Amino acid sequence: MSGSRDGGLSAPHGPCGAAPREYLGQDEGRQVVPGPIVQGWCPGALRPMMSGDGLVVRVRVPGGRLVPAQAAGIAALSLAHGNGLIDLSARANVQLRGVRAESHADLIAGLRGLGLIDASAEAEARRNVVVQPFWQPGDAVQAIVADLAARLAAPDAPDLPGKFGFAVDCGAVRVLEGTACDIRIEAQDGQVLLRPDGSALAKAVTQATAAAEAITLARWFVEQGGVVQGRGRMAALLSGRRGAVVPPEGFCVAVRPAPFAAQPGPCAQGVLVGFEFGQMRAETLADLAALGALRVTPWRMLLIEGRTEAPALPGLITDPTDPMLRVTACTGAPGCGQALQPTRALARALAPHLGAALHVSGCAKGCAHPRPTPLTLTATPAGFALIRDGLASDTPLRSHSAADLIARPDLLTE
Repeated sequence: MSGSRDGGLSAPHGPCGAAPREYLGQDEGRQVVPGPIVQGWCPGALRPMMSGDGLVVRVRVPGGRLVPAQAAGIAALSLAHGNGLIDLSARANVQLRGVRAESHADLIAGLRGLGLIDASAEAEARRNVVVQPFWQPGDAVQAIVADLAARLAAPDAPDLPGKFGFAVDCGAVRVLEGTACDIRIEAQDGQVLLRPDGSALAKAVTQATAAAEAITLARWFVEQGGVVQGRGRMAALLSGRRGAVVPPEGFCVAVRPAPFAAQPGPCAQGVLVGFEFGQMRAETLADLAALGALRVTPWRMLLIEGRTEAPALPGLITDPTDPMLRVTACTGAPGCGQALQPTRALARALAPHLGAALHVSGCAKGCAHPRPTPLTLTATPAGFALIRDGLASDTPLRSHSAADLIARPDLLTE
């Protein structure tokens, strides 16, 4: 298969856009370890990506909200054209796994009938917008999201890297500070602010001007040389790695930190429910669709609108003390062609013994959690490299086999 920006199928790479290569692995002596090449893009619906279990088809949910018919439709399409497994991504997207290449066109037709497909693969890739899930009807969030989506779909929209994204976080409380993005529209002290990721300074805007100002900032990013060979992130541009760059004039409002930790349970808009590794069966999504509209969150949880308590359905995490909330793991082998080891059985076995968050990654890319974690285990051909307070690609302290880690979880902290 061959990939293209016009919706063709991708080559057999692993999410998000990596092909095998080799490098001399850290702490592996003379052993040559397969490692990932980052291609700088993530799967979409019109531009899916081949993985070890078939095509990964990522649906960027408009406004971050699925009405019951859409959620039920996605569940049915997953069963008809995929393997029935559905992932929630760290950017609040819904991923259908195991999609057969010969079924892709029929799947897209079904998703289009549900109102979930963009006009082109280019428009789909640009509409990389995370929506604050605690919005209330009539507040600024959905109006800004709709305006931003329309501007990103316009013919003159800036040509942005595949991973470049926006966060609309101007609800009553800011909750997306820990979510990866490049341009933030957020609220503080009754103001709507526009902030480039990587800066503590923002510009005061209004609900009416926020989306237009965000596009202007995106154009500035491109003009400043933020895109190199199709890749680039705002924080990297501002960090000075390619020479000192400061935000344009008008970015002078100091933004205070707003840490937030999501957990299952009731909230003003309904109830949050989680899933092991952010994955569910299509049947579970169908059951949830019968309960009301669903908001997709970047914490790999769903918010069921209007509920006062979590439903008694199999496969849900409803207890905020559940140890599975302390572990993150990618699909691992054999579901991802890049993964060097299975990941989830190990993560599940270690979860009850953890006092800090753990990320188990099938390769050095760290797709499931591309930010530092107190404990990280990165797969190698011989086992797992242990990293503390770092990324999956960082220098490890030492390596252990999966069997040794399961037998002695204290190896993580000794």
